[in-house]
Amino acid sequence: MRVALYEDQQAVAFGPLTMLRPVFELVCGARSVRERLLRDVPDCEWGVLIRDSLAASYLEEHPTARVNDRDWLAQADTCLINGRWFPERPCDWRAIANDEVAVCQGEVVSLTVNTAELAGWDQLSDSSALQRIAGKRRARQVAGWVAKHPWDLVEANGIQLERDFQRPATPFDSGKNASAIMVLGDPWRLAVHPTAELQPCVVLDVRQGPITIDADARIQSFTQITGPCHVGPGSHLLQAIVKSGTTIGPECRVAGEVHQTILHGFVNKAHDGFLGHSYVCPWVNLGAGTTTSNLKIDYSDVGVPIMGDVIDSGKMKVGAFIGDHAKTGLGSLFNTGTSVGVCAMILPAGKLLPKYVPPFGRVWYGQLTDRSEVEALLETARLVMSRRGKQLTATNAALLKNMFAATWIDRKRGIADAQRQAAQHTQRRAG
Repeated sequence: MRVALYEDQQAVAFGPLTMLRPVFELVCGARSVRERLLRDVPDCEWGVLIRDSLAASYLEEHPTARVNDRDWLAQADTCLINGRWFPERPCDWRAIANDEVAVCQGEVVSLTVNTAELAGWDQLSDSSALQRIAGKRRARQVAGWVAKHPWDLVEANGIQLERDFQRPATPFDSGKNASAIMVLGDPWRLAVHPTAELQPCVVLDVRQGPITIDADARIQSFTQITGPCHVGPGSHLLQAIVKSGTTIGPECRVAGEVHQTILHGFVNKAHDGFLGHSYVCPWVNLGAGTTTSNLKIDYSDVGVPIMGDVIDSGKMKVGAFIGDHAKTGLGSLFNTGTSVGVCAMILPAGKLLPKYVPPFGRVWYGQLTDRSEVEALLETARLVMSRRGKQLTATNAALLKNMFAATWIDRKRGIADAQRQAAQHTQRRAG
């Protein structure tokens, strides 16, 4: 069986989250779309159709994948799956006939292409050709949902955690554990890996949803976790309050209060502070006291700046979306619906921060400025990654450099907007 995940133009609507990864590598529930696919069909040949800028780094991370590989696609019929589609049931795409196209919520989500159709496809990363092929097929409505913006992942995370939960072979028995663990609800809804360490006085509440604690995770005393929740391998919870709908990826450090949030992995939030209805990418460090607002004071819907353009989320609760390698200083205060770009540096000045910090931007004593020291930020990335036993490869360093060059317009625009807003605020105060 041959399957290829693809991303379309909507991938850019996820702002800082997809700058360094394809959209199907974003996490919702306990894993990404790609991880879920390979779990359900472990023996398939698989490939991806992604932005050319990401091809080299993706192939380095996934050497078994066929990345934008026309020769591989030309060998046989291949089922293409939209990387933003979350089927209601595993492998729903298998029921789609070769002369059909699967449609979910008005969007094409799966179809099989043959070698003849591939001949007219000039650029594999251009999904417009795929849309033309789909237009010649019979439409078949399929169940599930399609992510369109980053807040969709956060909103659906609890439901997806329920779907991803696999009933353990035996119910969790705190009596077998020397620690005094309090389990509220049915122990069948709790899956704890044998190598995980749960210290005394941990409360695990599965009455609202299941909890999964993966290998080598460490849950410190006085931590409270409310399901649905997933704690990834090697993550440490440090007297944290983790509320429902939260995913904590691998090798995270988490303290304070976290609610309905996705920590992709390798996130450091080792101090107090509230983080709610947010998505945080890898290698982000949130300084002590960093706090997000996830609800406007008038309870109105939240607008979110995606690459500078404000989009109405239609949601009452939206926190922050923080790109890879961003860093926040002591006491950072994020407004409702904030977007923080890749490699941004936040040095707070005791007030609410800009809602949009562009990629490689810096908030310096209350002013939004540009980060020009590319080599310095790469050195910081190398140091941070080495602390978790990882390496910033030459390929990923080149990707960051290319992104720095490609986003200079976003920085200029973001800085100009911030200066204009500051001037208007000064005028209002003076008047």
